[in-house]
Amino acid sequence: MDIKIEDSWKSQLADEFSKEYFLQLIQFVKSEYKSHIVFPPGKQIFNAFDSCPFEKTKVVIIGQDPYHGSAQAHGLCFSVVDGIPKPPSLLNIFKELKLDIGKEIPSNGNLINWAQQGVLMLNATLTVRANEAGSHQNKGWEIFTDAVIKKLSDHKENLVFILWGAHAQKKANYINRKKHLILESAHPSPLSASRGFFGQNHFSKTNAYLEKNGKQPIAW
Repeated sequence: MDIKIEDSWKSQLADEFSKEYFLQLIQFVKSEYKSHIVFPPGKQIFNAFDSCPFEKTKVVIIGQDPYHGSAQAHGLCFSVVDGIPKPPSLLNIFKELKLDIGKEIPSNGNLINWAQQGVLMLNATLTVRANEAGSHQNKGWEIFTDAVIKKLSDHKENLVFILWGAHAQKKANYINRKKHLILESAHPSPLSASRGFFGQNHFSKTNAYLEKNGKQPIAW
């Protein structure tokens, strides 16, 4: 099956694309796009990978589902399309960013600039039905993104994995803690941000680790 994805990721994940679970997943996703409104747009399902090639990846931020509201999702976790109001979780991320490094909250919620600097903005599930949170969970995407995490952990050195909330923290099972830095906290959603998300300083900790290991820090 020819999956339209950035070349370095295509090479790394070639074995995954031929597995039975993935073939069934793609058939499910195709049928969903034909019969329902599904986000993100089909051409942006693999936008996180297209925007951040394997060899350039330095940081991984893991989300859960794409946003399920109209015109929000574009394939990068927590990010929204230009001109779309910032969802509450993203606003809290920006508030923490200001607390941590003093960066003013931007007018735009599009995080493509992070991705282009080597931050893989990965949702655990890459598609969702409109207005139905979690509707594409347990269909195979989680197996795929587990494989992505393991591939990064096994074949790269000194990455930073940022795991916000219990759902993302499950991915820690696939990360070698001896080779990489794992930063964990509560989720930035309004329900949990005040219970252990704010004040964790993950942005400055990420850059300190990257610099310590001879890598360019992220201009958050």
